[in-house]
Amino acid sequence: MKKRISLLFVLALTLLLAACGTSDKDDKSSSGDNPKLTVGATNVPHAEILEEAKPLLEKKGIDLKIVKYNDYVMPNKALAEKDLDANYFQHIPYLELQNKENNYGFVNAGGIHIEPIGIYSKKYKKLTDLPKGAEIIMSSSVADHGRVLSLLEAKGLIKLKEGIDKTAATVKDIVDNPKKLKFKTDIDAPLLTQVYKNDEGDAVAINSNFAIDGGLNPLKDSIAIEGSESPYVNVIAVRKEDKDNKDIQTLVDVLHSKEIQDFIKDKYKGAVVPVSE
Repeated sequence: MKKRISLLFVLALTLLLAACGTSDKDDKSSSGDNPKLTVGATNVPHAEILEEAKPLLEKKGIDLKIVKYNDYVMPNKALAEKDLDANYFQHIPYLELQNKENNYGFVNAGGIHIEPIGIYSKKYKKLTDLPKGAEIIMSSSVADHGRVLSLLEAKGLIKLKEGIDKTAATVKDIVDNPKKLKFKTDIDAPLLTQVYKNDEGDAVAINSNFAIDGGLNPLKDSIAIEGSESPYVNVIAVRKEDKDNKDIQTLVDVLHSKEIQDFIKDKYKGAVVPVSE
């Protein structure tokens, strides 16, 4: 009887160890023993670009896992909570603002592309057609206000205070507004495309990623758009301690590669502009 119990105990222990072994294998990447890199991204164009980079990274021994988001808040929370190794969705002014407001301490591991912000209207074909008192709708993200206001200033519709950092400008920094333009700034960025389609306001400023995701062509459908000299470079953001991580560096190198840069140029036709810095 004792021998039988001992035999059953050994068998049970063997099965338990086998199960643990299977679990360990499941936790490894689908590419075998390759390290897994988990990156959060908004759908368009970030996740699409990462999908294109995935096979290139696999050749370099890295299994890329892409986690998709449709807002600007959760990717940074997930990075702070270490659910992600990096994220790819935000430009530098937004990253700096998030660090300041949330004490994240994230750093820029590499700039990948620029998404020129565009102004769209169903009522008017160009900015200069906007009437007095026209309402311009912007996102609730203060980090985007400066770029919209700078675009309006470049087109001669407003004037901002001299000497200010225009990337941090707000509507309070407008010193000359001859058309008495009104600004609505309480709409979440992902909703702006629908706001435009609903014909709300007189003009709507939309980030290119949400515009493209909503079926718009920034170059054809906007009535004004930023130039390629925009300082709003979208970056790979990481926790400070991971900036020199070799897998992160490999990710950035691949995204700077000719293959990915050509992909961005061919697919987005100027609505997304690649950078290599």
